[in-house]
Amino acid sequence: METTDIFERLKNGEVILPDDSQAYKMREASFATKKLLLQMNSTADPTEVRSLLSEITGSQIDESVAVFTPLYINYGQHTKIGKNVFINFDCVFLDLGGITIEDGVLIAPKVSLLSEGHGTSPEHRHSLIPKPIHIKKNAWIGAGATILQGVTVGENAVVAAGAVVSKDVPDHTIVGGIPAKIIKEI
Repeated sequence: METTDIFERLKNGEVILPDDSQAYKMREASFATKKLLLQMNSTADPTEVRSLLSEITGSQIDESVAVFTPLYINYGQHTKIGKNVFINFDCVFLDLGGITIEDGVLIAPKVSLLSEGHGTSPEHRHSLIPKPIHIKKNAWIGAGATILQGVTVGENAVVAAGAVVSKDVPDHTIVGGIPAKIIKEI
């Protein structure tokens, strides 16, 4: 029997097996988050959006943050958002592995931040593998980009539209493509 809470184990990067006795807690938390998301995604009031996002993330969202809903998050409590962040329409955050968005980050429409994955072998396919995503100051994530688990996007970096980022992005670079590669330095 697991003695540490499943969310703490996820935050610590522990692989969660499909028969984990606390796995049900992930679904329960996701449904509770979905209830708040329904409210958040149906209001046009930016103050209400920030208030509900604060409740979802369990941390105060600064008044300098702008979120154009809809925004989809599966848990929320492992997402941290800095100041002067802009999140455009239709983004997806899977945050059981942790997502940190530092100050001044720009996130374009339809960006996916996926801090969770599964094993590639069939016998490990249903295990959940969490690894944090960290987006550093003033980074810009282009429309439709996907940031995969365990990736750090460097300070002032740009991720081109449609890129799939599976490796760290150095500070002051532009990356693009599938898989994303360095295009140039800024």
